[in-house]
Amino acid sequence: MPDIFSKEKRSEIMSKIRSRGTQIELKMKKALEEAGVEFEYQPKMFGRPDFLIQPKIAIFCDSSFWHGRNWRSLKKQLSKEYWRKHIQENIKRDKVVNAELKRRGYTVLRFWDDGIEKHVLKCIEKIKRELPAES
Repeated sequence: MPDIFSKEKRSEIMSKIRSRGTQIELKMKKALEEAGVEFEYQPKMFGRPDFLIQPKIAIFCDSSFWHGRNWRSLKKQLSKEYWRKHIQENIKRDKVVNAELKRRGYTVLRFWDDGIEKHVLKCIEKIKRELPAES
């Protein structure tokens, strides 16, 4: 199925998609603040997690589309090879980032967009379980 937009129009549409400050990130940020969890938002570090909680917890808020959730069925729905390749590269990059951060001693937590939207408090509970016990 061909794209219904011209190359220029598609480029304009895609340029408006944010990779930072997304709705799911802002919902997670608010939930972390309300739970009293201290964090750094968008830390400038390897892998560019959405949140960093000390001592070493990296949190990612992943979009089901961009990060290839249910990849086998999603791949069949995509009409353009460009999208299949782009999302496959994102999946590979996520695996590399996870492995490298774990190698560096980080706990890596990834939450899907719908999990954040529907069950943000369960996400917060999972994060809190990873925090070191207070002494």
